[in-house]
Amino acid sequence: MRVETAPVRMFPEATMRNRPLALIILFGFAPVAAAQDAVRLAEKFDPATPYRVDLKVTMTGRLTLPAGKDQPTAEVAVEGSSTLAYDERPLAPDEPKTDKLIRAYRGIDIKRTLGDKEQKASIREGVRRLVVLRSEKGKKAPFSPDGPLLWSEIDAVKHDIFTPVLVMGLLPKDEVKPGAKWTASPAAIAELTDLDTIDEGGLAVEFATVVTLNERKLAKLTITGTVRGTNEDGPTRQKLDGTAYFDLAAGRLTYLKLNGVHEMLGRDGKSIGRIDGTFTMTRTASKEVDDLSEAKLTGKELKPTAENSLLLYDNAELGLKFLYPRRWRVGVLQGRQLTLEEPKGGGILLTVESTDRLPTVEKYQDEVKGFLAKQQAKIAPMAAPARTADKPIRIDRFGIDAELKTGKARLEYAVTSGPHGGVMVAARLPAEEAADLKGDLDRILKQLEVTKPVEK
Repeated sequence: MRVETAPVRMFPEATMRNRPLALIILFGFAPVAAAQDAVRLAEKFDPATPYRVDLKVTMTGRLTLPAGKDQPTAEVAVEGSSTLAYDERPLAPDEPKTDKLIRAYRGIDIKRTLGDKEQKASIREGVRRLVVLRSEKGKKAPFSPDGPLLWSEIDAVKHDIFTPVLVMGLLPKDEVKPGAKWTASPAAIAELTDLDTIDEGGLAVEFATVVTLNERKLAKLTITGTVRGTNEDGPTRQKLDGTAYFDLAAGRLTYLKLNGVHEMLGRDGKSIGRIDGTFTMTRTASKEVDDLSEAKLTGKELKPTAENSLLLYDNAELGLKFLYPRRWRVGVLQGRQLTLEEPKGGGILLTVESTDRLPTVEKYQDEVKGFLAKQQAKIAPMAAPARTADKPIRIDRFGIDAELKTGKARLEYAVTSGPHGGVMVAARLPAEEAADLKGDLDRILKQLEVTKPVEK
């Protein structure tokens, strides 16, 4: 089962004459007559019908960390819990074979301890409304129609369940009677296990019986199986055993609880770590979700664009803030220097400086000329620096086409300055990608900001 710091929900508020659902499940439901007609266990996901989801995940176990430089192999304890609460409703897809949800998080609390290191994650209040996307290949990174997300915020929720795919994949295609068995879809298995590829195994679902709760008939399903595959952490084997309840009158899967064992596997297929955990999901009708109403969404862009998918980098300690396209990855931070990297070879170096230590753009250009001469680079004639902005942040920049030992590239440089200090910018853009990547650099420079006085 999924064991990372993923969505987690508390037990629902549904009661049976004020008795908690957890106690009802523990002590059982009112039995229903044994003879049952075939029923259809199917849920319709209607954009006009939002629903509420509560998720809870707990985990505990041990991992073997590989040996590193001057570090022996080590075994560390792992503990974690996460609780997520959100309302969501489907949206019309943007293209064929895709799915889309609009989701408003009401609460999020994610904690994990690896050895003696504690990790926490959450989402800022202003961007807790997200558009969640899924294609045939799996989930895509969400975006918020209300503002740019931090990468840590995307990382906090990227493993969240995509409810329609999970529910439809657990339910049978035809009418069934108690005792019927079927296999969960690969997509539903991927949602539960977070596997990128499934190499062997599966999950068996059985319609166990019909029970009554608060005069409502619920189909009780059991789910068992072992799955082996690969995710971002490498090969893994997961064993799951759980129960689900489907409200026959409402046509909704209302409860799912799984106990699981997650084993990380080495190259030889042997276990190098084991985590035991539980996953609980409760779904109820949403009486009123103002944040998801058509009125509140009017004027909001709900399709991913170059602008609303920009990521936010905001380092209060360094005093640096900017937006950047998602194909770039924040790399190494050393002192006042930060790198950005792009899969096709692009790279940007940002150096934060106090105002009195910032060079003029002319001096910076001379330094670049000297550096390229030492590298024996072939360069085109270099144009004079240009000022591309003045208020509130001054940006002076220049560029040059060069042939380096690593190939042809467009080199872009800039000096930005504002009330708290400035940034020296150096970018290497592979020639074949230079036009697109220069547009990315322009976006970064547009809102590059030093947010606190830089010490000398």
